[in-house]
Amino acid sequence: MTTVLIVDDQPMQRFGFRMLLESQDDLTVAGEASNGAEAVRLVSELRPDVALMDIRMPGLDGIEATRRIVAAGDRTRVLILTTFDLDEYAYAGLRAGASGFLVKDAQPEELLAGIRAVASGDAVVAPSLTRRLLDAFAEKLPKPGEPEAAAQDSRITQLTEREREILTVIGQGWTNSEIAERFHLAESTVKTHVGRILAKTGARDRVQAVILAYDTRLVEPS
Repeated sequence: MTTVLIVDDQPMQRFGFRMLLESQDDLTVAGEASNGAEAVRLVSELRPDVALMDIRMPGLDGIEATRRIVAAGDRTRVLILTTFDLDEYAYAGLRAGASGFLVKDAQPEELLAGIRAVASGDAVVAPSLTRRLLDAFAEKLPKPGEPEAAAQDSRITQLTEREREILTVIGQGWTNSEIAERFHLAESTVKTHVGRILAKTGARDRVQAVILAYDTRLVEPS
């Protein structure tokens, strides 16, 4: 059973999410929070599998709440809810450690699939969409030689040549099947490489690996 914390300042929005989640045999609502501070507290107390996180809330917003949840090392993964006209917030959420984001007007089946994917350790954001986001806000990335970029380069040196190649194409938006075809590998082997890349670099999931590829300039913005 996957447990979900609903975080939204709108009672009707929370009610709608609860009704949807409780209609599923494998999902259950662990609790509800109406702001970021409450979300951080409840994550610590309830340890849900997924926090369904709104961004714009009074007081502590969803971005800072996400940052604090991830920094605390909790097992909870954060799924950000946003709208396409707030891409900058989505980008900030990913940098804060969210495992992905969805738009609020997503179809119910998309939201449910996203929650399940995040709970299983996958990323919700499609690689191509992730890359468009990062391209759009590339000026926010550290320039070569800046301390943050240099520190993250040290994580790249731990990778084998093949792992570095795979991280590069992950950053370019390639799927596992595309990587397998390009490098003449079994898809299961690609998944093994991806798992090792995440473990060595400390990236929580594929979205964070894409950000790492940009931060360290393995991939240059378009």
